Amino acid sequence: MMTADPGTPLQPPCSIVIRANNEEAHIRRLIQGLIEQTLPEIEIILVDSGSTDRTVEFAEKFDFSTNRAAQQAAQANTLRSNEFSRYTRTLHVVHIPPEDFTFGYALNQGLAHARHELVVIASAHVYPVYPDWLERLLAPLADPQVALAYGKQRGNQNSRFSEGQIFHRWYPDRSQSHQPYPFCNNANAAVRRSLWEKQRYDETLPGLEDLEWGNRMMRLGYAISYVAEAEIIHVHSETPSRVYNRYRREAMAFKRIFPQEHFHWWDVLRHFTANSLSDLAHAARQRQLTAHFWDILWFRWMQFWGTYQGYRQPGQLTWHLRQTFYYPRGMSMTGHSPARNIEPIHYNELSGDVKPQDQP
Repeated sequence: MMTADPGTPLQPPCSIVIRANNEEAHIRRLIQGLIEQTLPEIEIILVDSGSTDRTVEFAEKFDFSTNRAAQQAAQANTLRSNEFSRYTRTLHVVHIPPEDFTFGYALNQGLAHARHELVVIASAHVYPVYPDWLERLLAPLADPQVALAYGKQRGNQNSRFSEGQIFHRWYPDRSQSHQPYPFCNNANAAVRRSLWEKQRYDETLPGLEDLEWGNRMMRLGYAISYVAEAEIIHVHSETPSRVYNRYRREAMAFKRIFPQEHFHWWDVLRHFTANSLSDLAHAARQRQLTAHFWDILWFRWMQFWGTYQGYRQPGQLTWHLRQTFYYPRGMSMTGHSPARNIEPIHYNELSGDVKPQDQP
């Protein structure tokens, strides 16, 4: 059996499914990041669930005729005129009614329109750090036993301090092939379309459709791999109520996926205390305690109070799932990813927005 090597990029054609709703503030940066990818052939499928802003307009106005892969091939004199069609980015917009939206339904609609076997899934409010993001993310799928690969996530300057700590705990700086638990995240993941055709995403879950699908794949004997080199920036700037609602719906989904689990009020106090103290210690070490003291406390409280409200059923959490979702992992995080021998994407050296070709 071939063993996946996260350090060896692949260059197959791929489809990328992006779920979006009112993402005009972010979609342009993601689209430019896709144009900059070194992968020759990329099919972009934007699943829009009733955006009322300029999300679709901004995506459709990009010039997809020039990309990094074609430029590099042309500079190396390896691009023949009859091969230019290999170096393409195409965009297809799929509209779904907002009243029909669930995460699983949107993904199923996008995957149904995908032409390629390897399908990358991304949120509209993420963007890749490096131009080889897609190649790195797809590399573990060289192993036919790997059903799903997912990559590193980091926040930006607008992220809450505690969410930055969560990103570091859930997405470490070291890759892991054939991990022993089903955790994954569809903000930055790749799957096989042939497996999806047999096992589609659950459209009834309020969240964690990725975890549920990964759990099914592992039960069928397939593996999940984590790729630290496939790094994206995940842009969240949530209010307390949005943090509460996010964790509440995820807990509602979690108890359906693992009905034997539970989360009591004393779990709220224990996890709130442990994670808050860990975050405060990290903030102090980084000399950011004064700036983030209160947002650490309200974020962690809303996280675990929302989780408690979403559970409300008896059971017991497994050790692996507790570690993945709730437990801090000590003081080993530096806050800085290891340097890579590749130039990151500069996004036109912009101060904020990435503008389409015809935007003033």
